[in-house]
Amino acid sequence: MDIWSWICELPNSDEWSESPIFELASSGGQADDHEGSTRSIHLRADRTSGSESEAAVIFTVCLQGFHPPLNAEKPLWVSEKCHLARENPFLPLFLQLLQEITSLSPNAPNSTCPRSQLQKLKPEPITWIMNSHSPESFSTFFNLVFTLRLFWLCACDAPTEAGSLYFQSLLPSALETVSSNSSPVLRTFLVTVGVDTELCFMRTLGYIVAKWCIFRELGVGLQALLVPPPSRSPGFSYSTEAHGVWALKGYVPIMTMMKVTSSNDTLKTQIPRLDTKESILKYTLAHQQLEALVQLEYSVAFHDGFIQVRACVDNIRLQVAKLGFKNQNNEAEYGEEKHFPSRVRIWVGPEVGATYVVGGLSLTRSTENTEREVEIQKIVKGNFEKLKLSKAKAVARTSTKTKTKNWRMDQDAEGNAAIFDAVLYDSATGQEVATGKPYGEAGGDQVHGLRKRYVAANRPFTKTGSVVLAGDENGEVGWKLSREMEGSVLKWRIGGEFWISYWPNEAKTSFFETRYAEWCDEVDLPLIPPKMVV
Repeated sequence: MDIWSWICELPNSDEWSESPIFELASSGGQADDHEGSTRSIHLRADRTSGSESEAAVIFTVCLQGFHPPLNAEKPLWVSEKCHLARENPFLPLFLQLLQEITSLSPNAPNSTCPRSQLQKLKPEPITWIMNSHSPESFSTFFNLVFTLRLFWLCACDAPTEAGSLYFQSLLPSALETVSSNSSPVLRTFLVTVGVDTELCFMRTLGYIVAKWCIFRELGVGLQALLVPPPSRSPGFSYSTEAHGVWALKGYVPIMTMMKVTSSNDTLKTQIPRLDTKESILKYTLAHQQLEALVQLEYSVAFHDGFIQVRACVDNIRLQVAKLGFKNQNNEAEYGEEKHFPSRVRIWVGPEVGATYVVGGLSLTRSTENTEREVEIQKIVKGNFEKLKLSKAKAVARTSTKTKTKNWRMDQDAEGNAAIFDAVLYDSATGQEVATGKPYGEAGGDQVHGLRKRYVAANRPFTKTGSVVLAGDENGEVGWKLSREMEGSVLKWRIGGEFWISYWPNEAKTSFFETRYAEWCDEVDLPLIPPKMVV
């Protein structure tokens, strides 16, 4: 499917005998399928006139062959006018698609920037995105944008068969593009439009992926759809470098993350029928997405004979966002049930095989050696009078005081890569949450120290369920590089492994699970002295 190429190749002549049609998807044509009719979703271009009789085109999404009525076109969506004689004639179409995707994104509870307050996208940065990439790259991104906008039309405003055709024929190719991080335009778009629009766009994408995964697990005619293999990092991530900060961002719907542990390990991974409370709970948990942000500060100092590069954690923010709307996902019963981050492992360092590191990697944080207060009391009583039997009595009392934290921070190294590791522990049992499980009998309530985890005074999360790991607990790392690298821009690798878990919070259930995702990317390390900066 290459919608953008078809749009760009539309005739620009004043003579337009008929309206061109691009078939987005089709199925049917069987003898017993509504008298052999073919069901199709297509895009039609209609010639019209704009201001001062300018030649313009309007795009319409239509259905054909669906019931009811049979063999009658039903318009689902109509675009704004695109003036063919102007520069970037299809910019209004692209802006409209993006703006509607943003306005239809899932609600973010307690958001300080609701959709109603988002301003319309400015045309200048969008124009730059369209003109700064090759037609092939932009075509991939435009197809993704059009597919996301088409979701709401097929899911909400069309017959059920149209929604099934959308999930079978249109969505898989778009998900393949995102899961493989093969769209450079998507990265440029997210960096350019600002974080508020970025969140709306990625949560719309996450919501659609969640629905796709649910339908596939239920086996609603989608058995042929493929899930990205575990060896491929799910979701989408990208990295940036600016003003002495390296940043890694990632988005991944929960259902696409690799499962590590689960209460259903002995069963086939499947969402059961939605007729029990546990099924409703799993349905609610499926509408969630991990959103990760890793920011590392770095500095470069030039010395006689070597270059000193230092880095430290600015902050690591992990959030599990709910992908739902009002009156959805059984908020009354399971509103506080969600996955939570249970471990994060971040690494940063030179590219693999780099030979310009001359001093090795320096770590500045010691392995935690917990101090314990030990209190010992001994009491000895005896009777040594001249008796036939001497009596003696001894009593000893020992008490130990320790200070514990839910999160343990470690600093480590692997080759020339520095590793920052944060692990969540169950305060009641002392076990690692990402690899452990809550205690309890099968089918019964689970016992652990993470209940009421969003309201308790000693909670390991914020009230919204997110985690912030700042640099005050992670320390600094450093590398010494050869002075011969001065004036160059090196590629530095940055990556992370992320674990999220679900243990019951307020719900009475025996269900639990832990899922995992990994991202890795490259960032720039400029080794340019101040005197060389123009």
